[in-house]
Amino acid sequence: MSEGTAAGVVRGYLSDNAAGASPEIAAAMTEAAVGLASPCGSDDVSKRVGARMAEVFEHPVDVFPVGTGSAANGIALATLTPPWGSILSHPDGHIANDEAGTPEFFTHGAKITLVDGPNSKITPEALRAAAVYRRGNLHSVQPSVASLTQAAETGSVYTVAEIHELSEIAHEAGLRVHMDGARLANALVALEATPAEMTWQAGVDVLSFGATKNGAMTADAIVSFDPSLRTELSYRHKRGGQLTSKMWFQSAQLDAYLTDDLWLRNARHANGMAERLRARLALHPEIEMLGDPRANIVFCSFPPMLIDGLHGRGFAFHADRWGPGVVHLVTSFAHQPEDIDVLLAAVADILG
Repeated sequence: MSEGTAAGVVRGYLSDNAAGASPEIAAAMTEAAVGLASPCGSDDVSKRVGARMAEVFEHPVDVFPVGTGSAANGIALATLTPPWGSILSHPDGHIANDEAGTPEFFTHGAKITLVDGPNSKITPEALRAAAVYRRGNLHSVQPSVASLTQAAETGSVYTVAEIHELSEIAHEAGLRVHMDGARLANALVALEATPAEMTWQAGVDVLSFGATKNGAMTADAIVSFDPSLRTELSYRHKRGGQLTSKMWFQSAQLDAYLTDDLWLRNARHANGMAERLRARLALHPEIEMLGDPRANIVFCSFPPMLIDGLHGRGFAFHADRWGPGVVHLVTSFAHQPEDIDVLLAAVADILG
């Protein structure tokens, strides 16, 4: 399977990572390539991104651009977790499944403890129990941080009220709260919430701010709402190899991403493509819609002949992680209505 384009039609639904870059971001990179700039984040564009992030989140912030979401998660979690600590994550969390031990590497050994709940979301009851489990026991890792994935890996979204409740539970138990916001924009537009409402106002201490899945090339960021973390984040950012000498290239992407609400427009489009796909797939009795996807992910069950038939026609999507027949289709800002319609036509043809 490949995430390529056949006859001008996008057939890739493996991940929104497979989409290219928004034209505005490509143009910003071209502009950044001209002339000279101060190195290591002291350039004007990086300073502008910091100010723009503060406006977006309606709060003073410290911003650390990084090259990958895994680096953002690892460095952020290391700042919030001692080596003898534990990171509370849903079993479907990206940090638990798809980062090859990055959090453990950056924290020098902190343990990821799985905290379950339906629709890939941690429940208050499960978090309340995990947050105090073996607290003070010298023989056990100590719960240190709760990490919430927004939007979740199966497309579900924590509501603002849910984030607030989970953050209160964590803080009352002495834990910090980290948000893996790789698809933050998709969650924001799904809930019609503001960035402030979904993050620091709901109790989030540090955010991994995703842009790569939603139109950037190679740029994400750590956004901290707690100034007491600034110094440690700065050193961990450098020590983690993410303080690039030409930081302005990453900052230029983030600057363009936030300009004229490009990030929200891209996410709204991606969510709309998922809803178009979801609504029409649900019309087929052979297809069972699963979970509560509200962002740019369609989570459902296909009969084996449909999976094989679509793969045979060059459509790429995951069908091997959540159980037999369970598929995971991800749309992006790059998908167009005609792309969705070609996939839907293939589904109808195979199902007869």
